[in-house]
Amino acid sequence: MDRDDTKLFVLDTNVLLHEPLAIYSFKEHDVVVPMTVLEELDSIKDRKRDVSRDARVAIRTLEDTLGGDITPEQLVKGVELPARPGHEDATGHLSIFPDHQIEFTIGTLPGDNNDNLILNTTLHLQKLHAPRMVVLVTKDINMRLKAKGAGIQQVEDYRRDQIIDDVRFLTKGFHQFSGNFWKHVGDIDSQREGRKTFHQVPMAEIDTDLLYVNQYLIDEDSDFCGRVVEKTSDHVKFQDLNRERLMNLDAWGIRPKNVYQGMAMQALLDSDIDMVILTGPAGCGKTLLAMASALELVIERNQYDKIIVTRNTPEIAESIGFLPGTEEEKMGPWLAAITDTLEVLHKHDVNPSGSMNYIMEKANVQMKSINFMRGRSIQNAVVLLDECQNLTASQLKTMITRMGEGTKLICCGNLAQIDSNYLTPVTSGLTYIVEKFKDFDGSANIYLNGVVRSRLAEFAEEQL
Repeated sequence: MDRDDTKLFVLDTNVLLHEPLAIYSFKEHDVVVPMTVLEELDSIKDRKRDVSRDARVAIRTLEDTLGGDITPEQLVKGVELPARPGHEDATGHLSIFPDHQIEFTIGTLPGDNNDNLILNTTLHLQKLHAPRMVVLVTKDINMRLKAKGAGIQQVEDYRRDQIIDDVRFLTKGFHQFSGNFWKHVGDIDSQREGRKTFHQVPMAEIDTDLLYVNQYLIDEDSDFCGRVVEKTSDHVKFQDLNRERLMNLDAWGIRPKNVYQGMAMQALLDSDIDMVILTGPAGCGKTLLAMASALELVIERNQYDKIIVTRNTPEIAESIGFLPGTEEEKMGPWLAAITDTLEVLHKHDVNPSGSMNYIMEKANVQMKSINFMRGRSIQNAVVLLDECQNLTASQLKTMITRMGEGTKLICCGNLAQIDSNYLTPVTSGLTYIVEKFKDFDGSANIYLNGVVRSRLAEFAEEQL
């Protein structure tokens, strides 16, 4: 495998857990998987956690590539990656490195844990294949720091699913024009379709070309608010919503407190939008708006049959079996934010507890663990997926593909509160779907700008 014109990538276990098909992501370059990584995958694959599925897929991918009549010598030297649909540019080689058979030289890290064994393997390969570039790929920030300190020259994060470089550039779901929008445009073609008013404006009169379908438009100096319904190279067509009408929307007794909540509620209550993504800081009203709109759609408007609330349980307690009760009772501690929201919605009732129980039954509110959603097909429901920032792109894909006919999906998350060990704001699945779905006419994304929980929460969000 001494091809000096290509690189040699050493993969950490967390890379294969994050993306089981990662071995196909390095084009013409070669990939090495240390034996220690296989042992870690083996220990993870039988756990009762969602990550075990990714471990099994990674193992099967390696077996498909390295199986058959390949000799041990070929396994170590490297096997050419077989052709795979969608990965035609992957023309490198894959090998398994027997790190336990190597007596590492003095100066390497103590071999008392798996991370050190992988680091020592990379150091050994770096020395063995010099001057060829050897790169350690890991999603573990601390391991990247250790690698640099140990003398590994090239260390990288796995960024194949990273589609933006800075979360500050993440699509917010709305575009704000400076000044008064109507004073900037002159050629307007207006038409009414039933109770809705639409305007068509030439693109030459719009000061941005970054518009997309279902993006909201607002300005600084008027009550203008619109939602893009069509965009071509020549013109943009948008529905006239009017900011005052937005602020008077009502869902289960809740009204928007600012224009951002107004745009969010408009999307949540629109039956033509199949998926709504709500992002923003803690206290901006994501869960409250989502739950209030879900109750409105199910009970008052009778558009859906039930509400399913789900989220990923924290990694330290991903197996919920130790908690007493049914699945819904086990999920109670992780979905306390939902029950807190229901309490807020009914705090002025004569019997708040009785009201909550009645509403939970009438709206058929079901609390499920994301770990048990695989394989289901959900029909005629409002699905509230909370804490999306802790999900990978593949986990979110699994959830989104569960949505059947007549189902509305609401994804909520705060990129400043990621708990996962190897996710960052730019690699979070929430960031991924915001960017990937922005041109899909069946989805809308709104960044809820501003904390409305309390002045204490607002000060903490700004200063801490």
